[in-house]
Amino acid sequence: MQKKSLKKTIILSVLFFLPVMFLLFLYPSKHNYNPLDTVKTNVVDVANFKDEDGNIVSFKDNITVVGFLGSEALKQTTTALNLKELIYDKFKGFKRFQILILVPNGAQDQVTELRKELLKYDELKYWHFAYGQPKNVLNVFNSLKSTTQLDGNYATSHVFIVDNELNQRGRIDDRTENEVETNKSIYSLNSYNCVEVAELKNKMSEDIRILFTEYRQKRKGNFDSSSRRADDIKINEKN
Repeated sequence: MQKKSLKKTIILSVLFFLPVMFLLFLYPSKHNYNPLDTVKTNVVDVANFKDEDGNIVSFKDNITVVGFLGSEALKQTTTALNLKELIYDKFKGFKRFQILILVPNGAQDQVTELRKELLKYDELKYWHFAYGQPKNVLNVFNSLKSTTQLDGNYATSHVFIVDNELNQRGRIDDRTENEVETNKSIYSLNSYNCVEVAELKNKMSEDIRILFTEYRQKRKGNFDSSSRRADDIKINEKN
């Protein structure tokens, strides 16, 4: 009887302490958390733009995916649908998350038709189209770090992540593990091409998730990104 009782005690002890040990093992990883890189600071805010209802929009206090669909927005239907299905539908409803599409004044009819296409699938509560002068569209775009340019209609299939402090987020080093091992030159990821489904699913989705995790840790007081942000910028300026 004593042996059975001892055996039972040992089993219960193991069952109790295993989860505790597992949690203790995971705990240090919180302190090794790396935020999403800051690739550019001082992004121009969108105070000169107004949404469909005439309201002023802003990057401040929001996590924003900003895009530029141009004066002929219907030509960017694939861009918009991919962004909605792979990013918007996944993160809509998260606090302070928004998709903001900047278009030049005069594109309202094109946007109305595009909205009809998007609304076939869901509401657009956290998705906004904002209108402004073409020069203001260029001004915002030129304040972002990008390897692409707007076309003649002020459009691009690339979108950007801007945080609540007007910093552009992305990846300073976007190399794969194999590329790192073979010492391939560092290259960054500053924007995300909505035509490339894999880029949205495997990179942008992960990067936004990381940014939300960072914000959640900040609210809990477990995270200080000030020194990391400075390091990010210094590294990025060298490349």
